[in-house]
Amino acid sequence: HVQLVESGGGSVQAGGSLRVSCAGTGYTPSAKCVTWFRQKSENEREGVAAIWTRGGYTYYDSSVKDRFTISEDLNRDTVYLQMNSLKSEDTAMYYCAAGPPSIDCLSLGWSRENAYSIWGQGTQVTVS
Repeated sequence: HVQLVESGGGSVQAGGSLRVSCAGTGYTPSAKCVTWFRQKSENEREGVAAIWTRGGYTYYDSSVKDRFTISEDLNRDTVYLQMNSLKSEDTAMYYCAAGPPSIDCLSLGWSRENAYSIWGQGTQVTVS
C-alpha cells in the first residue's frame, strides 16, 4: 500500500525560497513518475514539475521553469521541490502524486491530474 506524505510548506516573503518534500512508503522497486501539483483556492490542480525516478529526467511547467527544481533521493524514497524566487502567485496547496510503475512521465501525460491515483495530503505554501 503506497502512501505519500508531503512536508516543508510554510509562509515566506516574495523573493524567498522554500523546499517541500514528498516521502513515499510501500513502493515497489520500479521506476515511476512523481509529480508536484498545486491547487489555488477553488481552481483545478495544475502540474508544476515531474521527475522520472529511473534516470532523473525532469519536466516543468513554464510558470516555474528556472525557479523551481525537482529532485529525488532514492535511498529515502523522497522527492523534493526546491522553490526559489517565490512570487505571490505561487501561493497554493502543494500535492505530490505518484504514477503507475514503469510508465514514464511523457507517456503518462505528467501534468494531467487524472493520470494519478496516489496522492499525498498536501502542504500549504503562502507567499506574501
